[in-house]
Amino acid sequence: MYQQVIDPVGSSLGWSALVAAIPLLALFTLLGVVRMRAWLAALFGLSLTLLVAVVMYGMPAGQAFNSALEGAAFGLFPAMWIVVNAIWIYRMTVTSGHFDVARRAFARVSDDQRVQGIIIAFSFGALLEALAGFGTPVAICSVMLIAVGLPPLKAATVALIANTAPVAYGAVGLPVITLARVTGLPLGDLSAMTGRQVPVLALFVPLALLVVLDGRRGVREAWPAALTCGVSFAAVQYLMANHGPMELTDVAAALVSAGAVLLLLRVWRPREGTSQEATPHPADDSAGAGTGTGTGTGGDGGGESAGLGTAVRTEAPPRRPDTRIEVVRAFAPYAVIIALFSVVSVSAVRDALARTTAFFAWPGLHIASLDGKPLALVQFKFDWLAGGGTVLLVAGLVTAVVLRVPMRQAATAYGHTLRQLRTAAVTVTAVLALAYVMNASGQTATMGALLARAGSLFPLLSPVLGWFGTAVTGSDTSSNSLFGALQVSAAEGSGHAPVLTAAANTSGGVLGKMISPQNLAIGAAAVGLAGREGELFRRVLAATAAFVPFLCVLVYLQSTPLLSWMVP
Repeated sequence: MYQQVIDPVGSSLGWSALVAAIPLLALFTLLGVVRMRAWLAALFGLSLTLLVAVVMYGMPAGQAFNSALEGAAFGLFPAMWIVVNAIWIYRMTVTSGHFDVARRAFARVSDDQRVQGIIIAFSFGALLEALAGFGTPVAICSVMLIAVGLPPLKAATVALIANTAPVAYGAVGLPVITLARVTGLPLGDLSAMTGRQVPVLALFVPLALLVVLDGRRGVREAWPAALTCGVSFAAVQYLMANHGPMELTDVAAALVSAGAVLLLLRVWRPREGTSQEATPHPADDSAGAGTGTGTGTGGDGGGESAGLGTAVRTEAPPRRPDTRIEVVRAFAPYAVIIALFSVVSVSAVRDALARTTAFFAWPGLHIASLDGKPLALVQFKFDWLAGGGTVLLVAGLVTAVVLRVPMRQAATAYGHTLRQLRTAAVTVTAVLALAYVMNASGQTATMGALLARAGSLFPLLSPVLGWFGTAVTGSDTSSNSLFGALQVSAAEGSGHAPVLTAAANTSGGVLGKMISPQNLAIGAAAVGLAGREGELFRRVLAATAAFVPFLCVLVYLQSTPLLSWMVP
């Protein structure tokens, strides 16, 4: 049995952390600086991680490779299983022509792409995150943004940045629930504390989306929509996290924020942008997933989404207005997704489906943690029926019937989806394999332990720990599993409130999701830009670089008398 160590390099935690960070530094450098294709960068990073685990940490080679295989398996299921079925549903809306119908329907709500982007990426994306998580909002919202005319790269960027504030309570509150389990702290206190950090981010995320969508002009002309969306979402998220059913926090916040923007549009419209269109970014001219042409009853033969750069107006309505039944069918797939995930989230249904979930020890893995206890990582969860991907598969079958897509055509669309996502699958499986090796060998624990030695300044750095964990694993839930207990022990050792730093792990984790290679691969694949994850990484890097210091300062102030009244 292999027992983890945290200071294998000269018994120095600092040097050990530096060595442990080499694979991640190499991965992000290859993506953001060298601009290497993501699947190659991920494989290179995985190779370095295996080398560090075996040579520097003394992990048996067989166990290191087995932990990588377990991570790769998790990358295929549930991660890629979700993405494949989500993109398949989208492809069927394209081939049936209802993709264009949805675009025109959004244009009737508001013909301003900036408002459309806020409603789709932030509010609708939050609803998908609340019900499913695991990359589903990024995959679906990216292609919906293409539907309203955004260029592929910009659509993926907006979807990734929007998928932040809702993450803490995503998948029906799973990150916070997991944090309570691993720390032993009361769930109510953790939910309340997280609900006094993340809503502050939610106030500003819609404004950040306006910057991405249309720069300073977007903020100047469409700020009322962003402010209405952010304030309403933050207020409801705070109230639900502190006083309501925690599991429904994001569901309520998403619906209220979307409704608030729609009510605002009855009395206010954004000023029309300047008449001269800005020159599109060269990357924005690439064909994305939305370049198919509609051929069904809902289409007009104009299914191609043009790259519009920073233009804020979508194309003119068609000569023949879409019938009400066509519009209903266009949105039916998303209604089916929401309905099915809502049913699955019901306690009785969830408990029944849980009986089909299999847990088994991954073959060949015998690992003990620092305290000598068996590592929970070696237990693999195979929820083949209750998983989000399976729910999306069922939603896809229902979608084919509702949109009247022949089964043969639906099967062809599935085959095209698999081909489209083949390099993304390599990227996701390699990144998850890297994360599992780092976790199993103790590399992740080494870097976490170094941050925990910050003493009185630990609250200032505790969100960075959560940010780092989510950036590596692509999951706020996984980040809480990794560092939740460490946050509590570090807080107790430095005299701070454990509930504050534990919640900061969740709050910091929401900002790491946009730069996670796993989610970058999902976003790029969704819009047909597989291989250009490095460009996407550079576009979202500024957002995470701006929000992380802000959150760190907020958490630090909450540890001082100035804002300590916010701690339950």
